[in-house]
Order: sequence, then structure tokens, then C-alpha cells
Amino acid sequence: MAKENINRSGCKDVFHAFLVKNASYDGNLEMPCIKAEDAVPQNVITFSKAVRSKEYDNFVHFYEDDVNFERIWNNPNRYLPILKKFDGVISPDFSLYRDMPLVMQQWNTYRSRAIGHWLQTNGITVIPNIRFADERSFAFCCDGISRESTIAVGSHGCIKGRVDRMYFKQGLEYIVRKLEPHRIIVYGKAPDDIFGTYQNAGIVICQYDSDYAISRKAVSA
Repeated sequence: MAKENINRSGCKDVFHAFLVKNASYDGNLEMPCIKAEDAVPQNVITFSKAVRSKEYDNFVHFYEDDVNFERIWNNPNRYLPILKKFDGVISPDFSLYRDMPLVMQQWNTYRSRAIGHWLQTNGITVIPNIRFADERSFAFCCDGISRESTIAVGSHGCIKGRVDRMYFKQGLEYIVRKLEPHRIIVYGKAPDDIFGTYQNAGIVICQYDSDYAISRKAVSA
């Protein structure tokens, strides 16, 4: 579904409508769509490191504290020339917490889709990140994402505790059933008891260590 572009000449674009210019929308909440990409990152790098890095053979990701990348929403044009130098981008991972009001979860999902769409329209390869909380977020967490394509999820910090692990398993099961992805990019651990079933079903699981895990390996080496 496409939407009419209304000219509001003289009005400041405080809600960043330019990000979704000419976008298509999906679901009851009208999430902007991100087109499918058949891409596999050679390496990945956090946004906060990418802004000062020259190692461009990376996909930039946002699996870090929101405070480190809120600036891309506040001033996306400032970072576009930087992101264009890299192999691609995994769309922003704005937080969805189970104790967060649902409207904020919806807003953060919208922001991720809007930036992902905008980056694609500017010639950047974008792998859509899917973030979910509890079952309330299932109604919209897949909106705007193509079926049978490549998606990304972040497991770092989400599967350590018993309850968190349970919710992560439930969410992953839902998105796999809904989207039937060919490939899942995983930032963080990808244990067999969570991802093994999907790998055995033919889904390609591409796992990338978190910065924390890499630093721990360096210390113990």
C-alpha cells in the first residue's frame, strides 16, 4: 500500500516524513516496507565504531545501547555519507522491552523500518532487523518485512536468563513461521536449542560474535 504525499510547504518536518517518501506500507499500523536483500555480511561493526572506522568491508549494525545511535534518527543526513562507504547496514535495533508501553514499542519498530527504507532508497544494501518483546509485539514486529528473504536478529543480552530465553524462543518461532526466511543473521550466540531446529529445516544461520564475546576471547587468549 502506498500513501499520498501531501505538500506542507513552510512546515518543519519534525516527524521526519522525508524518510518514508514514496514508501509502501504494511499492516494495520502501516509500517514502512524494506525490500528483500540477498546479502551476507563478511564482517559486522557497531554504528558507534563505524562512524570513526575505515574498515569498510563491514555491515554496520545497531546492536548496542540506544543512546549510542539515537543520533541517526535525530540527524540521519549527517550519517548517510558515512554509511554509504560500508558494504551495507542492518536496520536499527531500537529497543523493545516487555515493560515498555506498547505504543513506544510500535514507535521504535516504525523508526527502524523508516530508516531502513530511507537507506535503501539512497543505494545502501539493508538487511532488516526484527526486534520483539512479548506476544503483544508479535502483531507488528514482522510488518514491512518481505517473506522468504534474509532477516537479522540480535540474541546478545536476550537469552541469558530463563525468562528472557523463553520469550526469545517464542518470538523467534513466531517470526520464522510468519516470514519463512531463507537466512537469519544472528548477532550474538546462536545455541542449538534455539536455532538448531531452523537450521535443520534448511534455514541458513549466519552467526556473528558480539563485541563483548570478542573482548572476552581476547582477554583469555
